[in-house]
Amino acid sequence: MPIVVAHRGASAFRPEHTLLAYETAIRLGADYIEPDLVSTKDHVLVSRHENELSATTDIAAHSEFAGRKTTKVINGGRVTGWFTEDFTLDELRTLRARERYPRRRPGNAVYDGQAQIPTLEEIIQLAQKHGVGIYPEIKYPSYFASIGLPIEGPLLETLRRHGWDDACAPVFIQSFETGNLRALRSVTRLRLVQLIGSGGGVPYDLAKDGDSRTCDDLVTPEGLRQIARYADGIGVTTTRVVPVGSDGRLKPPTSLVRNAHDLGLQVHVSTIRDENARLPADYRRGDPADPAYPHAAGDVAGWLERLYGLQVDGVLADDPGIARTTRDRLFSGD
Repeated sequence: MPIVVAHRGASAFRPEHTLLAYETAIRLGADYIEPDLVSTKDHVLVSRHENELSATTDIAAHSEFAGRKTTKVINGGRVTGWFTEDFTLDELRTLRARERYPRRRPGNAVYDGQAQIPTLEEIIQLAQKHGVGIYPEIKYPSYFASIGLPIEGPLLETLRRHGWDDACAPVFIQSFETGNLRALRSVTRLRLVQLIGSGGGVPYDLAKDGDSRTCDDLVTPEGLRQIARYADGIGVTTTRVVPVGSDGRLKPPTSLVRNAHDLGLQVHVSTIRDENARLPADYRRGDPADPAYPHAAGDVAGWLERLYGLQVDGVLADDPGIARTTRDRLFSGD
């Protein structure tokens, strides 16, 4: 049966990567909750989608931290703001989370200021209390290693301390880079997922090392064979499974799921979102002339049925409730 992963928590209903979002996801029936992991200055792993803090916290309002605003090069791009690695955990605890997309999700913004940045430790404790798994992503692994704050060691140690250290544990570790997953394979039996971008870009560690292979190369039969040597699955955008034409409508599915399954790899797809603007045109509902149309809910259940019917092994959804309900309805006889 496919797994349901709450993308950044139940991010359709609460500010992402907060205990509020994870708790809501669990109530809605998620099998796994997804923390994206970055490091603090004192090498504590916390959950943020990126290490820059201004989009999802109130740090800009903290005058005591004004002098720490800076510009850094992260994975080859210049980013200006405040960064987790420049703050201790105690300092980050003074911040409060806020909704990343307040115009798109005004209901989420009601919860601005109510949650702190959670630690990996807290997320594991929450997951184990409620009998769900975690699906952590290692963010910017080469960058954090380069500044002496590698994420992999503390991640494995924290999981091990809580009894999660083998292939039976409800854990998938994911990364867009390849080298750290290869290294992890030699030191852990936990399941690993190679994330693959939607375009022809190059994983950062490969680009850094002068390797010309692109994300498109990784999903070829040969690319999948190489991934199968160190990973248990791949995480891909839905367009890798069902391409979308220039008119926004779905084209025939690719052979990716079948090719991956032939090599023993699971296929998890992302990201399932409810809004018309985030759905294939086939599943949008309402009047396109309506100003509310882009953010109105489409036929996300129909889209999920299509994906489940293509035998994907898991979905990452902003609303894990509809993903769980649809899955259970389709697979109730299994």
